[in-house]
Amino acid sequence: MHPVHTLKLVRLTEKSNKLSSELGQYTFEVATGANKHAIAEAVEKAFKVTVRRVNTMNCAGKNKKSRQGRPGMTSEYKKAVVTLKAGDKIELV
Repeated sequence: MHPVHTLKLVRLTEKSNKLSSELGQYTFEVATGANKHAIAEAVEKAFKVTVRRVNTMNCAGKNKKSRQGRPGMTSEYKKAVVTLKAGDKIELV
């Protein structure tokens, strides 16, 4: 899988900001068919850093109701937490 198609976006939340500043871990939303090796390769090529570990999780969609009361669901996605070598950083801003 091509690195452009593997990484979708960077998840910026309070928890992910804390992980990146204290532990050097960055959170990405990735393609559902991507494995850990493909994710590590994509991050290394895109940001020119060294990846030490990749943890992935599939996040299920949640049930929602629209304003008219019709049932619906939010979309499902795959999330990856990437740990970098000590001293490496990704500049997101």
